[in-house]
Amino acid sequence: MSASNLRLGIDLGCSRMIGAIIDGDHRVHAERHLDVPIGDYPATVAAIAAMVSTLEQDVGIEGLPVGVATPGRLNASKHLMCGSHVSWLNARPLPRDLAATLGRDVRTAHKAGCLARAEYLDGAAEGATRVFAAVLGTGVSGALLIDGQLLGGSNGFAGTWSHNSLPWPTPAESRTAPTCGCGQHGCIEAWLSGPGMSADHVRRGGHALTVPDIVTRAEAGERLAGITLRDWLARSARSFAAVINLMDPQVIVVGGGLSRIRWLYSEVPKIWGRHCVADELRTTLVPAAHGDASIARGAALLWPLPQL
Repeated sequence: MSASNLRLGIDLGCSRMIGAIIDGDHRVHAERHLDVPIGDYPATVAAIAAMVSTLEQDVGIEGLPVGVATPGRLNASKHLMCGSHVSWLNARPLPRDLAATLGRDVRTAHKAGCLARAEYLDGAAEGATRVFAAVLGTGVSGALLIDGQLLGGSNGFAGTWSHNSLPWPTPAESRTAPTCGCGQHGCIEAWLSGPGMSADHVRRGGHALTVPDIVTRAEAGERLAGITLRDWLARSARSFAAVINLMDPQVIVVGGGLSRIRWLYSEVPKIWGRHCVADELRTTLVPAAHGDASIARGAALLWPLPQL
């Protein structure tokens, strides 16, 4: 196995990171999960470097090209991270600091773009000419891919769907619109993220629960958890309907921790047609085919792979 055939990718999250090494046929040769030091930027950089070292030890090869999928994006002129719900990354030169720590160039891109890239090449969006990728987790992000190319836009923020207001809010949602990490009120991220669902459950009188607990209780028939999940699905449907109206994708592919909620794929397509202009919808809503490893695979693909 040659180093020239391998690429290393890391999916950096708020509380954990996932790393993977893939080859030219997109086969995974190593995969690791590691906690992220919350609130500590230097320790986060060190943890990424440790992940790289561990993965390279797993395959017995050093100096692999490294790509990192980040929450938030890089300001092209200042070369600083911005727009991230992982607040300790903002205004930090993450690619430069990683390159200095690892002693090699590092490529970064936002998580949703990496998800779109991975799922388009050999996943749930393979062959689709118009793709929207959504990451639903501790934060929420989106990316647009058309004819195999990610759209960056004039400001580098194409697809930043999460910081639009929740579409078609109910009177109750307008009154209780939560504050988003960006400083605005009622953003899609503030409603659809994992912390957003948990906070919504508390606002309606429930206990502070994680998303898996809310879903489990809802499936067991607990009324309040069922209402929380029902409303989250309805908000997801409206949010995706706005994307369909704007870009008419063939496929919407979902990654992140909340992509595991199976009701998303059965219930949301039943609802979103109420808000879409098209009278016959062909857009499909699908989970990432590569699951938890999809974004890390996309990060590795920031470096072109030779075909074996």
